[in-house]
Formats: sequence, C-alpha cells, structure tokens
Amino acid sequence: MIYVSIDGFQAGDMFFSLLLFFIVAIVMFILIIRRSKSRTQNQLDRVEQKLDKLLNETNDKSS
Repeated sequence: MIYVSIDGFQAGDMFFSLLLFFIVAIVMFILIIRRSKSRTQNQLDRVEQKLDKLLNETNDKSS
C-alpha cells in the first residue's frame, strides 16, 4: 500500500482518480469511434443507393 500523504490527499486517492479518468476516457473514445463508424456506414449506404438509382436510369435509357 502507498501511504504518502500531502495535506490529507493520499497517493491512493490520486491513483484512484487517475484510474477513473482513464476508464472514462476509454469509454468516451469507444463511443466516439462507434458513432463515427455508423455515420460513415450510413453515408456509404446513401451513396450506394444513389449509384444504383443512376445505373438503373442509364440502363432504362439505353434499352
């Protein structure tokens, strides 16, 4: 155990605070990555739909 204390603030308190900070930071990072991937996937789906529509229109015109 760490028993170092500076004005009542112990090193264990600092360790616990840093641990919680890193856990929250990791969770936020995962959420941000997940959201950006879903946005990218939605954009790709919309582009694919537009391309399919254009291809169908050009095929209809050429027939």
